[in-house]
Amino acid sequence: MASHKELRHVVLFKFNEGTSAEDLAKLENEFRSLATVKVSQVKGFEWGTNISKENLDHGYTHCFILTFTSEQDRDTYIDHPDHVAYVAMLQPHMAEATVIDFWTQS
Repeated sequence: MASHKELRHVVLFKFNEGTSAEDLAKLENEFRSLATVKVSQVKGFEWGTNISKENLDHGYTHCFILTFTSEQDRDTYIDHPDHVAYVAMLQPHMAEATVIDFWTQS
């Protein structure tokens, strides 16, 4: 039996101290728009803020998970002008980011 694999693009953000709730909401909404409206190669999108009680988050507060059907689609997303513009908007507020891509396994 062949299994269907999907490419997950996981993005974690740690924001600078002093980033306002208004700026966070704007960045969250813009990421949602980027993934659900502006870049058609994104096949799935989920996000949320950290609620873990394990104290292993190292200050990361936001997680975004995008799904792609191919590495080419992921690469198109990364190079897309709207993604590049989002990164530029994000830069003044971002302390750190971590990105991991993986093919799903069953």
